[in-house]
Amino acid sequence: MAQAVKKKVEGPSADKVHVWPYLVRLEFMCAIICMIVLTVWSIVIDAPLEEAANPTKTPNPSKAPWYFLGLQDILVYFDPWFAGVVAPSLIIVGLMLIPYLDVNPKGNGYYTYAERKVAIWVYCFGFLVLWIALIIMGVFLRGPGWNLFMPWEYWDPHKVVALTNVDLPYAFGIRTYNAAMIFGGLVVGGYFVLGTMVYFFMERKALKNVGFLRMFLKIQLLLIMVGIVVKIVLRLGFNIKYVWVTPWFNI
Repeated sequence: MAQAVKKKVEGPSADKVHVWPYLVRLEFMCAIICMIVLTVWSIVIDAPLEEAANPTKTPNPSKAPWYFLGLQDILVYFDPWFAGVVAPSLIIVGLMLIPYLDVNPKGNGYYTYAERKVAIWVYCFGFLVLWIALIIMGVFLRGPGWNLFMPWEYWDPHKVVALTNVDLPYAFGIRTYNAAMIFGGLVVGGYFVLGTMVYFFMERKALKNVGFLRMFLKIQLLLIMVGIVVKIVLRLGFNIKYVWVTPWFNI
């Protein structure tokens, strides 16, 4: 007997429909549509192939494969230790923790949006904003010198951008090193503490269902995801280089 797919209906009971033909037919139609879109796309747009690699000529800019361009673009906004080690590790660990942190049984075996709004939006934010958007920026907006070019701008290989990047404490008039280190620590710590308190207050019902530890880990991962976007905005909009400057690390 084929596995059944649960379907939400009105009333205390729930009807069941078989995988064949209902689910298989829907998935088959989606696969056909995707194949048609990809086929038309590949015919209309030529693959962006370049000339054979020349060891005597370094391309400008030197770009990683498209699936790594998101991480390469993060290097503009963070130190290499974070963009090259911490961020990829958090991505892998966060994906591995999903089955253990998200124990909500709603949505298992059937498709729903009304019951899993938060989970769907968090996943879309991480995938579309922190991965796909950065890849698009790296492919289409990063030109010679790894400068940021708008789609209507000419990629001038001689373009020079005079950046006046400053640390956040310096932007607030703090000049001494120890005071800047304390100020940056208070800003970063306050962001996580305040964000955790607000989320706990907003999701008090969820706290009873998943427990304190699961909720705490979910909040920290979410705050890190949002913090990456905040740092990108600070860098592009206000030329803020670091928020927290210490003798051992910079954030």
